[in-house]
Amino acid sequence: MLDFTLQNGLDYASVLIFALTGALAASRSQLDIVGFIFIACLTAVGGGTLRDTILNREVFWVADPLPLGVATAAAILVFFSAHLLESRYRALLWFDAFALAVAVPAGVAVALAEGQGWPIVLVMGMLTGCMGGLLRDVVCNEVPLILKQGELYATCAMAGSLGAVLAGAAGLGDGLSLVICAALVFTLRAGSIALGWRLPVYRSQPPRPGAPKR
Repeated sequence: MLDFTLQNGLDYASVLIFALTGALAASRSQLDIVGFIFIACLTAVGGGTLRDTILNREVFWVADPLPLGVATAAAILVFFSAHLLESRYRALLWFDAFALAVAVPAGVAVALAEGQGWPIVLVMGMLTGCMGGLLRDVVCNEVPLILKQGELYATCAMAGSLGAVLAGAAGLGDGLSLVICAALVFTLRAGSIALGWRLPVYRSQPPRPGAPKR
């Protein structure tokens, strides 16, 4: 079973980086400082909240409200400094990639500590990594990154979670399994951002003459 200090560390890192992305999204929507704090907190704790609720464990920021303070501080920092960035959207993408690479192992770590089987480990890794960003984009009226055509996002979370499961099955230990998880997530996401890696997307075939519409 994993040390709870490691779990807390992953959650705090995920909260901080996801909060920065939430605040950057708020800056793009030109919200006031309360809006910044709301979006930052929503993004920061959204995935972990859903994870803990499904696993029927005390929600991590209810047990210790400090993550809300971390997210609030990040929001205030971005409120006063976002104008210094040349491209806030580019910064959001890269911060989000780092956040995903931390949040997915955080979800995996909690599921492992709870003694869950590999299917639940996969799902918890994906939910913890993806839900905060999804909530952020929906509330800010942006097309969610997870839903953009061919974008490697949920795929990164799934690959990282699966990598951790396979590494654990190979006897590599929980710590190394989480490192492998984070490395897979970030490598795939960075490739999608920097190199344009994409998944094939469904394309409707043009109807044949006289064929009924679908």
